[in-house]
Amino acid sequence: MNTIYVDNAATTKMSKTAIDAMMPFLEGTYGNPSSLHTVGQLAAEALVKARQEVAECLGADVKEIYFTSGGSESDNQALITAADLGARKGKKHIISQKTEHHAILHALKKLEKQGFEVTLLDVDGEGYVSAEDVRKAIREDTIMVTIMAANNEIGTIMPIKEIAAVCKEKGVLFHTDAVQAVGHIPLNVKDIGCDMLSLSAHKFHGPKGVGALYVRKGMFPSTLIEGGAQERSRRAGTENIAGISSMAAAMKEAVAKIPENTPKLIKMRDRLIEGLAEIPHSILNGSKTNRLPGSVNMCFEGIEGESLLLLLDAKGICASSGSACTSGSLDPSHVLLAIGRPHEVAHGSLRLTLSEENSPEEMEFIIKSVKEVVEYLRRMSPIWQDLQEGKRQYVIQ
Repeated sequence: MNTIYVDNAATTKMSKTAIDAMMPFLEGTYGNPSSLHTVGQLAAEALVKARQEVAECLGADVKEIYFTSGGSESDNQALITAADLGARKGKKHIISQKTEHHAILHALKKLEKQGFEVTLLDVDGEGYVSAEDVRKAIREDTIMVTIMAANNEIGTIMPIKEIAAVCKEKGVLFHTDAVQAVGHIPLNVKDIGCDMLSLSAHKFHGPKGVGALYVRKGMFPSTLIEGGAQERSRRAGTENIAGISSMAAAMKEAVAKIPENTPKLIKMRDRLIEGLAEIPHSILNGSKTNRLPGSVNMCFEGIEGESLLLLLDAKGICASSGSACTSGSLDPSHVLLAIGRPHEVAHGSLRLTLSEENSPEEMEFIIKSVKEVVEYLRRMSPIWQDLQEGKRQYVIQ
């Protein structure tokens, strides 16, 4: 049985380009870039090259890129940087929105315990927060707005350029968690106008455990890890040269292939949405059009998402019900609740996230399989029986 992998929002398969870029630093050029000898300086040169390549992909200056362990660390460092700056200026208000990744939401809760006030904006039924909503929420003591570029669960693309413009007008810092967007849609930090941006390599066919934080020139990120002068004294610890070089190569390739991959992904995505929408009492989550090219999220009334995933896995389909970071939780997705899905419907969610390695034939197999599994689960469901007998009212018409 062949495996069909459609959980690319959780992580992606490393590309051959990324693996090839990593190998020299595992085998030969294994030196510490802080060492003065030849092997160390070869590693230092690779670090410079990787920083240049990442900067070019984002339209940034090389000195604006700081390497981290991934998206969660980058998000935390961005928030703490703004909080430290705000505390010095007597500004302790931060704005975000309810469907952010938990790397943002949990860090904000920690800042609240330290005396900061957080406003979490509501989103509409497709997961949007508007620039006007942000404008209305900004106060005299607001130090920062953080809004993700694209949602990791439902794929909705946020109007970050418009939000950044409002923040600039109001003299407020703007950070965007672009972990799901980099390598999938065009992004240029100067065009966006953001002050900080987070990314993670394993979302665009790079390795796990490495990421980056863009910080606009003139700002300096707060130090989270003490101990050495690495990353211009902003993140101590010997740099992961193999991972960083691999990330840069993967990012360069992914960004270059966006024009080629996007039409293919959109065609497969839309076919999935069309086919799955044929299932009675199902609904698409997120924007119908303004969504990531490879992102599909559906709810099916009368079933449990966990059972759906296990039965699909038995058919060789690797999917998810939401964020991989919360997959162990029994609670329904905070994203689906925020867009208005009731608990009983949010529990029956399915997230399918594609890559360019998927095929149209796989989409047809997925549609057929999901239809079969949903029908099977509904036959066994007492809730579905009640719905059909009129003892309960359908939520999804």
